[in-house]
Amino acid sequence: MKRFTPYEQWHPQLVSGGAFEHLNLLFNLNLQSDWPKFDWFSPFLTPVNENNRPIVFKDDALFTEEERYYEQIIFETGCVPTRQQNWHDLFGGLIWCLFPKTKALLNKRHVDEINVHGTKHRSKHRNALTLFDECGVILAVTDSQWPNILREHQWHSAFVDMRAQWGQSINAYIFGHANYEMLTKPYIGLTGKAFFVKVPDDTFCKDLAEQYAYLDTVLYEMIAKHDCLCDNSLLSPLPLLGVPGWYDENQNVEFYSNTDYFRPKRRTRK
Repeated sequence: MKRFTPYEQWHPQLVSGGAFEHLNLLFNLNLQSDWPKFDWFSPFLTPVNENNRPIVFKDDALFTEEERYYEQIIFETGCVPTRQQNWHDLFGGLIWCLFPKTKALLNKRHVDEINVHGTKHRSKHRNALTLFDECGVILAVTDSQWPNILREHQWHSAFVDMRAQWGQSINAYIFGHANYEMLTKPYIGLTGKAFFVKVPDDTFCKDLAEQYAYLDTVLYEMIAKHDCLCDNSLLSPLPLLGVPGWYDENQNVEFYSNTDYFRPKRRTRK
């Protein structure tokens, strides 16, 4: 396993925006003066993987001669190869802290698929696991109308007309660590993959850490029992910069008039 990424500069202002609010509330990420060390995760990290190995982050450089695939290393040893001074891997570590059960399950599913298909052939299930792991956004909803509105790309209704409902009947939680990485340098076109989870009415009144723990348990059960990521059919496009509170410019209604970004639903001909 060989990965190489040049060291990146630590700029806390890159994570000061609204999309990073949860990370700043739970981890004080924006208050860090430099890249967190591996032991910085320890107070927040409690998971064991599905092979009953405690999860620990280890310098990626220790694995340069590894023949095993990344997911196999994690499953067999509990060690997560992690690049130092790297946004992508930093956010990957934080997602392990926020969704330990689900991350462990996804890791096990990857290994199961590799055992069946090998590392060169990627099944629909494994593609969906990867897409969710990199780009997933959990949209927790108390009102069942939300999935249809957003799947139908009714962006103006969702982000303008019903804007006051965000945080009341719907809330967004980033799962895909690549989303966080790209949001450090946001650009028009940045899109995640929405995954809807129905939650009780009082969910958003609870402590933020409690909300994440609940979602982690629900996600685990949805994937383990109902195989909801057997393919990517339940993953819906979500323009990340349109989520209320995540991007300053979306406070202006005109921001949503850009149909190259907020695209209408493509209709297929019968």
